[in-house]
Amino acid sequence: MDTEAQHTERDRSSRPSGSEETSDTGGPEGRSRFALPGRITSWLPGGRFTLTLLVCLSFLLLVNMFVAQPFQIPSGSMERGLRIGDRVLVNKLAYRFGAEPQRGDVVVFDGSGYFGDADYIKRVVGVGGDHVVCCDRKGRIEVNGRPVDESAFLYPGDRPSTVSFDVVVPADRLFLLGDHRSASSDSRDRLGSPGGGMVPVTAVIGRAESVVWPVGHLTRLERPGAYARVPASGGAHG
Repeated sequence: MDTEAQHTERDRSSRPSGSEETSDTGGPEGRSRFALPGRITSWLPGGRFTLTLLVCLSFLLLVNMFVAQPFQIPSGSMERGLRIGDRVLVNKLAYRFGAEPQRGDVVVFDGSGYFGDADYIKRVVGVGGDHVVCCDRKGRIEVNGRPVDESAFLYPGDRPSTVSFDVVVPADRLFLLGDHRSASSDSRDRLGSPGGGMVPVTAVIGRAESVVWPVGHLTRLERPGAYARVPASGGAHG
């Protein structure tokens, strides 16, 4: 009996009570976790306001690097839709996870080694494998044998092109034109240069989704329906 009683007392004394467990886990360790922001703000001029500002700026920087980025239109090559000084929001995730640029998309790309050491914005007219010709008897650009009616976005008074061309776009490349053809330096002007004026898909930064500034020119950039009727590459070329 005495032996059993001694074992029972020893077992009880070896286990902390419920109140002791609560004080151990919720005490100094718990306080230290919540005290960290307080310590950081005590080091920063401006305290919590500065910390909040730094967190917001860091978040915006990450969004700008990986998700979306504003881009200012530097020239009139994409008029009438995009004017000099407009700011467009570029979706940098549009062509990730297996997606690729489509005909009619307005894209921002790094022109280094192809157009020049800067970022450019143009419309995708042909993708890998496409046969792009200018022009048919009515002066329209043809893609894979189908004429494309560009009147909805082409600059008023401009012809689809004053330069004749007949090209097949290599795989993983893009044939790009500005909407203001008479004021745009684009794939037509580099047909004889290395790469033939075609830009690699890997050089694309993202798809321009909308005009976000100035407020009076807020516009969502939709893919023109004219390209929806273009057959896939490999079809009749006419």
